[in-house]
Amino acid sequence: MKSMTGYAKRQCAVGNRKITIEIKTLNSKQMDANVKLPFRYHAHDLEIRSMLNRLERGKIDFILTEESDSTVATSPLNEELVRTRLEQLRHMTDGLHVNTTTEQLIDCILRQPDIWNTTSTEEANDEEWDTIREQISAAIDETDQFRLHEGTILQQDFVKHVDIIEQRLGEIPQYESQRIDTAKERIRKYIADFAIKEVDENRFEQELIYYLEKLDITEEKVRLQKHIDYFRSTMDSEECSGKKLGFIAQEMGREINTTGSKANHVAIQQLVVQMKDELEKIKEQLGNIL
Repeated sequence: MKSMTGYAKRQCAVGNRKITIEIKTLNSKQMDANVKLPFRYHAHDLEIRSMLNRLERGKIDFILTEESDSTVATSPLNEELVRTRLEQLRHMTDGLHVNTTTEQLIDCILRQPDIWNTTSTEEANDEEWDTIREQISAAIDETDQFRLHEGTILQQDFVKHVDIIEQRLGEIPQYESQRIDTAKERIRKYIADFAIKEVDENRFEQELIYYLEKLDITEEKVRLQKHIDYFRSTMDSEECSGKKLGFIAQEMGREINTTGSKANHVAIQQLVVQMKDELEKIKEQLGNIL
């Protein structure tokens, strides 16, 4: 079992640059990848997205950044680009009737990274990209391991809540005989209240059986136990089980609710409330399972 929550961070040196790769994943119903890259790596966007498909599902933030060993002060200035952008900004501010000085415009332009490093817009060569690709693959593997670890923790939590539901289910039979006695007493009280003197015992028993059949929860208990067993086996046998476990939890909830509506006994209804509480704790975390 895997969680959809994951994280990984890798760094490597490529030429005179330090490359940092960071991956964060959260729960989502579909694959939703957000890839942020420096301009020089945009040509590899589709390849990166294809690699991220190994994570299968979730909201994925992929961020690749680079830092040059050289400082801004020693980096070459692209003067032609500065002039072009200065003219563009002047044209825009004049059109908007915004009063700005040349110094202000130049200060704004000089804060743009590509102004200082003319090579930053060049695409990475094959050798550089091979190194980066290896680090991306390693970061994806680390994210997957993170997810596996988080999934193991969640599975242990699910087991605890399912065990409690099963325990409460096992406590129901001790109160079922009381339900029959209570039903008999209630019907006899109705007869006494209406001053019915002659009662056909055979007809009385037939009506009582009909009444108790409507309150019978044997099938609900059996189905709930089957769902509990299926939930456990799915956790143990299937890697991407989040959606399936969600469906099973819905069926468990249906049987618990029906048991509660038929309970007609305070103690059983209290057990139903406790089972519902444990099931809600499971549902809260199921949305984070891959």
